[in-house]
Amino acid sequence: MRQITPIKMLAGAGLAALLLTLPALGQDAVVVVPEAEAAATAAAEPAFDAQMVFILNSLLMLIGGFLVFWMAAGFAMVEAGLVRTKNVSMQLLKNISLFSVACLMYYLIGYNLMYPLGNWVIGTDDGGGYIGAIGIAILEGVGISAGEASDISYAATSADFFFQVMFCATAASIVSGTLAERIKLWPFLIFTVVLTGLIYPIQASWKWGGGFLDTQFGFLDFAGSTVVHSVGGWAALAGAILLGARRGKYNADGSVNAMPGSSMPLATLGMFILWLGWFGFNGASQLAMGSVGDVSDVGRIMANTNSGALGGALAAMILSQILYKKVDLTFVINGALAGLVSITAEPLTPGLGTSALIGAVGGVIVVFAVPMLDRMKIDDVVGAIPVHLLAGIWGTIAVVFTNPEANLMGQLISIVIVGAFVFVVSFIVWFILKAVMGLRPTAEDEDMGLDVAEVGVEAYPEFK
Repeated sequence: MRQITPIKMLAGAGLAALLLTLPALGQDAVVVVPEAEAAATAAAEPAFDAQMVFILNSLLMLIGGFLVFWMAAGFAMVEAGLVRTKNVSMQLLKNISLFSVACLMYYLIGYNLMYPLGNWVIGTDDGGGYIGAIGIAILEGVGISAGEASDISYAATSADFFFQVMFCATAASIVSGTLAERIKLWPFLIFTVVLTGLIYPIQASWKWGGGFLDTQFGFLDFAGSTVVHSVGGWAALAGAILLGARRGKYNADGSVNAMPGSSMPLATLGMFILWLGWFGFNGASQLAMGSVGDVSDVGRIMANTNSGALGGALAAMILSQILYKKVDLTFVINGALAGLVSITAEPLTPGLGTSALIGAVGGVIVVFAVPMLDRMKIDDVVGAIPVHLLAGIWGTIAVVFTNPEANLMGQLISIVIVGAFVFVVSFIVWFILKAVMGLRPTAEDEDMGLDVAEVGVEAYPEFK
């Protein structure tokens, strides 16, 4: 056995003591420098409360965006259910295509046109404007710190873009249903490019981007009864007038031939999906969830939105029973949607009962407006003009009954300005498309169905 001398024992003890102190020395070395760096970083970073506001606001917009995206499925189902079987695939193709086009155009030009952040191409002396900024949408960098956020008091630009682009696509979806069964695919998509890239974002900037309707007229439209829904309705109306009715819809004596849809269960399911999506459409338009008051308001908005829908559905059901001695399911479906559109301009300030009454007026509008359009020989396949245009106008006016900050003249003038701009520009675009490439398929193709003529679905047995 080897002998351990006292010197070796002493040296070993010293070495052990040194090794034991190394972790402490290492810890001191790591802590001293980063503490200084951490102090400097902490001074630059916003407070934790401000960061949580940013996070919660962004989360609200992302959740709202998910729900509004789900409305695209609702529109597709309602339209597919209300068109005839021979046009279902064409209608679904249009819904996929228009959504894709809308998102692309909003990225390329629409987002900055709508939200110029004061950088107006054509501005006004009061800080508002008419034409917003030109340029593509740009998101934050990857993995930014709180100090690098563009606006820590608001939300992530990416979350804001994701939420807002869904509204743009919604406006285009409204047009699709009205012009169903007798418009070719490519003219429709070219119009969608103009609508989502220019028409929608320009007029939306006048209110939501801080433009002249906001600064000069005090226009109030919380989630878009006018800014989104009536815009789609005006564009659809212009197209319906130029396009004309479906073959066989109206007789020379003024009578109307019913053209039942392919699937009422599909249309009803689509309505419920839209009803669900509207909670994101209106609720997330609060754009804030970082305080007790904000969260309470989001809940209030969603509850009032629900009341608006039920008011519209019940009013349409009762009125159709009184007028026609039976309940028309399509009126009830569109009544619920009209109630939702009606409450969209101001879903925060009313109470539950008032919200139901505002929605009920929307349901009444549908029941009277659908036959009125037929008398005018304006063929609206899914009833989008009564639901989105007329109920949108009503909802925008109804703001004055519950919000003390609203004034009737400001609301009316803004409705007229937006309506005139959208209808005239849309009519011109439709007119050019009609002259250059034509809007309608041939009579033979229309009778056979656009699934075969435009999409390439195998012909139905009666046409083989």
